[in-house]
Amino acid sequence: MSSPPVLVYRFGHWFYKIKLKPVGKFISYINRLFFSTWLPSSAVIGKNFKAGYWGLGTVVHSNTQIGDNVTIGQNVTIGRNFGDKKVPVIGNDVYIGAGTVVFGEIIIGNNVIIGSNSVINKSIPDNSTVAGNPFRIIAENRQKKYYEIDNKGF
Repeated sequence: MSSPPVLVYRFGHWFYKIKLKPVGKFISYINRLFFSTWLPSSAVIGKNFKAGYWGLGTVVHSNTQIGDNVTIGQNVTIGRNFGDKKVPVIGNDVYIGAGTVVFGEIIIGNNVIIGSNSVINKSIPDNSTVAGNPFRIIAENRQKKYYEIDNKGF
């Protein structure tokens, strides 16, 4: 089951899709007030999205597109750079560690792991693991998804 902020987002996004945008925006403010997270109803977020610690301190730009099976940690910011017209596009099966900042007209590929407190301002290819400020690619051509690596059979 999804966390309450994600459920509130889904409810607001439904209103946004049926052209009741003011209701969707109001619901986004409810998320901000009660859960200290900004998941705007206008963002497009895929299935199985998870926000660590109920998305505490998380800010997502209103035009962001996030794929399926994405997990983001607390205090993550996803937005645009000054002067940019577009925002990041996040692929499927992506893990974004706590405190990470993702900004600019970039694409985060599928099956990517981003370490905590990283600053991401350039596109990341599929099947990569990155970390740091500025970020560096630590591993490439990784086949396992982040949720397969973490599952140790407990």
